[in-house]
Amino acid sequence: MAFFSTAYAKVTNTFFDAGIISWDVLLTLLNLVQRKRREKHVTPEGHPGYGGHWPEFRPAQEGDSRCSCPALNAMANHGIIPRSGRNITFTELNHQIRSTYNFGASFCSFVPHFAARLLHKSYSKDTFDLEELDLHNGIEHDASLTRLDSACQKDQSVKHLPFIEELLSAATGKDQEHDILTVKDLAKIQGKRRAEARATNPEFSLSLFHKMFGSSNSSTLLTIFGGRINDIRSILIDERIPEGWESRVRQPHGLTITRFNATVLRCEFGTREKDFQVTKGVGGQTQSAV
Repeated sequence: MAFFSTAYAKVTNTFFDAGIISWDVLLTLLNLVQRKRREKHVTPEGHPGYGGHWPEFRPAQEGDSRCSCPALNAMANHGIIPRSGRNITFTELNHQIRSTYNFGASFCSFVPHFAARLLHKSYSKDTFDLEELDLHNGIEHDASLTRLDSACQKDQSVKHLPFIEELLSAATGKDQEHDILTVKDLAKIQGKRRAEARATNPEFSLSLFHKMFGSSNSSTLLTIFGGRINDIRSILIDERIPEGWESRVRQPHGLTITRFNATVLRCEFGTREKDFQVTKGVGGQTQSAV
């Protein structure tokens, strides 16, 4: 019986994924021919954040659940999803991520379904706590740009500020008003982090899948946040959505998987871990050289 249940689930998931891909391609094509959303009108009317007015920010309290994803933690800190970070439904996550960050509907359907599979839960019936998403080598992975590896820090909701400050200081792009992180900046710092983690973490692991997942996480900084350092600082350090902020994605059907993967691949293919030689300096601290 277990065998047939597993086989049925695999077949169902295969058809679901194929449907998501087809849907996503359609949305990508529609984005090419339909008018973009107007600035200051990206967040839908009636949703938290409409007009740049986000709900009150309150950092996590003792007993609240948080995870390694700053964007999800920010949603909890603003009460867009339960402030406790507990008993969240997968369907609620689908809707709220789409409205808050303007990810495409196909994207927002796939990610919670994928999370439900990893946690062996029902997408339509079960709930989860944010900390459950940090199943090691599920969604959470080594060589994060904002966290120590789980072998060194079990609680992945804990930020590692030196990593974040290094990331923010790596920005080389500029527009009229903002310092901007570029694909090249992210690829470089990502290669450095992978080299350091591999050299210092005896339990280090990073499959091709998780390399791509890491580049996906990095790419949200370029797409949803437009690479703007001030906004990224608020999200990564305070886990707070800046007042007046809206997603930099203005396409009417949001950021699709197809469009997003173009940025992900540029980031991943530009990552050169072998360019960095890591040695241990005074006090066991790592020293990296190109």
